[in-house]
Amino acid sequence: MAKYRAKFTFPQELVTEPVIYNMAIKHHVVTNIRRANVTKNWGWVILQLEGTPEAIEAAIADVSTQGVRVEPVTGDMLEG
Repeated sequence: MAKYRAKFTFPQELVTEPVIYNMAIKHHVVTNIRRANVTKNWGWVILQLEGTPEAIEAAIADVSTQGVRVEPVTGDMLEG
């Protein structure tokens, strides 16, 4: 199993949608949310994805097409 750390930034129209849950179910990846900040206007989540490299790649591509900005995270996820 591969692991990928990412920061997802959500636009206002997706803040109330279950984007992470749907991604996990659809692409068979396990998510572990490490930090988050969500308001009614925007939100960001730092999470770890675990699954096959192909599943992780497909999951990231899927949420990106929905309007979520995905950026890789390096270093200690609990530190920032």
